[in-house]
Amino acid sequence: MKKIYTILFLFALSTTLCLAQNKDTKKADALYNRLQYTDAAQAYQKLLKKGKGSRYVFEQLGNSYYNINDTKKSETYYKRVVKGRNVNPETVYNYAQSLKANGKFSDYNIYMKQFAKALPNDSRAIEFMKNPNYVPKLMEERPQFSATNMKEINTEFSEFGGVLVGKDFYFSSARNTTRKKYGWNEEPYLDIYKAEDVGGTIKNAELLENGDVNTKYHEGNIAITDDGKRMYFDRNDYYRGKYDKSAEGVNQINIFYAEWVDGKWQDVQSVSINSSEYSSGHPALSPDGNTLYFVSDMPGGMGMSDIYKVAVKKDGSLGSPVRLGANINTEGKEVFPFIDTNGDLYFASTGHMGLGGLDVFYAPAEGDGFGAVKNLGPGINTSEDDFAFIYNPNTELGYLSSNRTGGMGSDDIYTTKKLEPPCEVQMFVTVVNEYTKAPLAGARVDFYDTLGNKLSTKTSGEDGSVTFIAECDIAHEVQAVLTEFESNAITMEKANNTTIEGRILLRPIEEIIVDDKVVLNPIYFPLDKSNITPKAAFELDKLVALMKKYPNMVIKAESHTDSRSSDKYNLELSERRAQSTVQYVISKGIDASRISGEGFGESKPKIACGANCTEAQHQQNRRSEFIIVKR
Repeated sequence: MKKIYTILFLFALSTTLCLAQNKDTKKADALYNRLQYTDAAQAYQKLLKKGKGSRYVFEQLGNSYYNINDTKKSETYYKRVVKGRNVNPETVYNYAQSLKANGKFSDYNIYMKQFAKALPNDSRAIEFMKNPNYVPKLMEERPQFSATNMKEINTEFSEFGGVLVGKDFYFSSARNTTRKKYGWNEEPYLDIYKAEDVGGTIKNAELLENGDVNTKYHEGNIAITDDGKRMYFDRNDYYRGKYDKSAEGVNQINIFYAEWVDGKWQDVQSVSINSSEYSSGHPALSPDGNTLYFVSDMPGGMGMSDIYKVAVKKDGSLGSPVRLGANINTEGKEVFPFIDTNGDLYFASTGHMGLGGLDVFYAPAEGDGFGAVKNLGPGINTSEDDFAFIYNPNTELGYLSSNRTGGMGSDDIYTTKKLEPPCEVQMFVTVVNEYTKAPLAGARVDFYDTLGNKLSTKTSGEDGSVTFIAECDIAHEVQAVLTEFESNAITMEKANNTTIEGRILLRPIEEIIVDDKVVLNPIYFPLDKSNITPKAAFELDKLVALMKKYPNMVIKAESHTDSRSSDKYNLELSERRAQSTVQYVISKGIDASRISGEGFGESKPKIACGANCTEAQHQQNRRSEFIIVKR
């Protein structure tokens, strides 16, 4: 799937650099300045092939790919820039966002801290520094909504937005291949389409041809008044046959409205807040229809694009725009506002703390403004772009646009449904010293399901405790790891009450030394396998901790099989197991000279039961042992 930022509305002009105008870059820069990022990237690539890969070209390539949301390529080219001197902080920020979108959270933290150091008063930096490890915590949250692809109306092209008015569903799409392609993403220009609700399924999408709304340029987001008589929408600054451009030669996005007359949307008019020097788009109406919310990069804003509101007078004219507060707008991009029937605000942003790309946020109505902003979390948000969220609190249904993995095209529309709160139980786990019973702070506590999938990781506090939220009636395993102590694990049994408690007892690491061996809980391999399982890794980590405490300790790992299969096969299998064990320990930072491995096949059974072994006896013979060669 080709990943893009939905065109029209990211107001890229506000981030355009002072472009170099030498003969080598002039063509590429011209394409970039016209927001034709796909073509610009190809032009800059040609410069690289000619050996003209300056820092400037790499930065422009990073910007081009970032603007069409190809974060893997933007990461590649930004990486060549961010380690230099006097780097533009926005480039560092974009690089960090690319890393986050690509799942590289630790690197994301490094460069967000670099960004915060360069611009400590930036609201994005302030929010990040309040909670620099927010991404794993946010990903742990249970989804509040389901999201289902609307396959009946989505195509390989971009579809987004979505407004249901009675049985009519309006949305934007780039599927009209009779339109010329737009240089930003090489898809056709957008048009407004209308589908219908047939028994709860949106289908039968058709181009909105009956009226004056669609042109050969972009038409996008829609807001329709409650009486169904006026449609606000945004399009390129093209009005009455005139295609206006700014002083820099960029055609802006403006808001227009059409009236429903004789079964048609006609008599298109430009609203008074429009300008050829900046963009205004993404119209949304308050529940009473008296306020129009929109997005703009007009002068005086906080960031790349901000959310504004303007009064709609009784005669339909507009008052003076007012920018929403600093709790909503940031130095990043705030786009796609929507006001539900309760007056609560939903919007997408790159400036608030999210999972990657555009995330959807919620802010409750509060007086004349809105309260604290909250990320809607997994389900609605992904590491890709998630935006244009529309929600009906009465039916608990809505629509979402996203270019997440698994879709049909570059952007798809999804139906969303509020999920019932699951039955949950709080699991209180305390980590203590097995002998003194004193609480142990700073232990890493891992939370697993019974299939071995890690669900969460936390660190024990001063009282040795951590708390996990789990589903009712499902058993879980909790493991604790702490330097100088032997790791241990407990099973938290199924429960349907509100809270359960458990204790993990940790012994000082020396306790696993018995005579000339390191005694671990049995490390069993799957039948005929030599791979290190998660449970085997958990035990081997104890050996690693011991060897790090005693830097002169040398270990020989001996691997044994049961008596099934031939002598030759078992000898080879045990050797593979021994070497897998050795390689795991080395991978954890132990020098290869300090550990060796040897397989003995079935020649040294722990239980000499021959052909009469039970399954349990076979398993005991299928083992690893750790001999202390030197201490």
